Amino acid sequence: MKIVVAIDSLKGSLTSLEAGKAIEQGILQAMPDAQVSVRPLADGGEGTVEALTLGMNGRPETVTVCGPLQKPVECTYGILDASAALYESSSYSGKTAIVEMSGAAGITLISDQERNPFNTTTYGVGEVIKDAIQKGCRHFIVGIGGSATNDGGIGMLQALGYGFLDQNGNQISPGAKGLKDLVKITDTNVIPELKECTFRVACDVTNPLCGDQGCSAVYGPQKGATPSMIMQMDQWLGAYAQLASKSFPKANANQAGTGAAGGMGFAFLTFTNAVLESGIRIILEETRLEEYIKDADMVVTGEGRLDGQTVMGKAPIGVADIAKKYNKPVLAFSGCVTEDATACNTAGIDAFFPILRSIVTLQEAMNHDIAQKNMTAAAEQVFRLIRCIQPV
Repeated sequence: MKIVVAIDSLKGSLTSLEAGKAIEQGILQAMPDAQVSVRPLADGGEGTVEALTLGMNGRPETVTVCGPLQKPVECTYGILDASAALYESSSYSGKTAIVEMSGAAGITLISDQERNPFNTTTYGVGEVIKDAIQKGCRHFIVGIGGSATNDGGIGMLQALGYGFLDQNGNQISPGAKGLKDLVKITDTNVIPELKECTFRVACDVTNPLCGDQGCSAVYGPQKGATPSMIMQMDQWLGAYAQLASKSFPKANANQAGTGAAGGMGFAFLTFTNAVLESGIRIILEETRLEEYIKDADMVVTGEGRLDGQTVMGKAPIGVADIAKKYNKPVLAFSGCVTEDATACNTAGIDAFFPILRSIVTLQEAMNHDIAQKNMTAAAEQVFRLIRCIQPV
């Protein structure tokens, strides 16, 4: 039996590849002769760098950059060489960098008490991109989930050489608060290589930059913004977009996704050669998962929590969609499931299984070693049943 395993990370417990290997171990304990292929999976958010870099035989790079509160942080990104399997069916060549915005400007990098989008900056993201450019990368896959920022991406752009200037000709201060002083945008000092770069930006939200559905109103509160701050930031971002439209024709604050990651979507679309795409779509295409699934007998997927939201474009459903294209059975494992997870059964997942084996605390359930053992044990028992019903 040929089995493809492509499971998303169990955040805080197991990475995508760790979870996949644990399932593989369980399958082989039940079916020693099975051919199991573990493939990396992510949705463009946390875990994308590891899933693509390790899964595509790339190499990790770590660089010290400016964190969201201008304190140094260590950010790891991935580099895939032109010889990587990724490019066998690709229309371009050259090195690709895999970047997670959260590694340089993520909300997990600061405490709850420090959350304040007036002060947080995306400058470190630009430093990561610049470092990758200096190392020969011209193609980028960027996950922009989990940000602590609402600066419209100006910090990132400043790091790449754009000028966001006040009335005295000085760079405006970091964070959203700097936008109130913005009077001029320049591109004379942008690093020359940026025009050679392309960006596939993993973006699964459709919010515009401003307004009731804009980034300030919808995502500002979780980043520490008060109602008055939200109103101010929305006005500043609107003025920023209007100023940008005078010199940069791609500026369109109403375009879906421009409000992603505190306006990072707007920054990429306006000032770089970028497209916004579904995160899971990017991952599935770049890892060529379909080529593995079409020859498989069974597909295994999952994530940390299966619920009604899983069917809204999350990674396991992306895997199931491909599997059903070839009429393959799909099983899923997860740390826990909710009552509305039954929606997954009508979305391509034939059966799903929580891996918990006893009543434990959340901390115990998320323990790396415990989660790994539970995953292996659950997979073993499920595939022992399959072996009984369908001997191989």
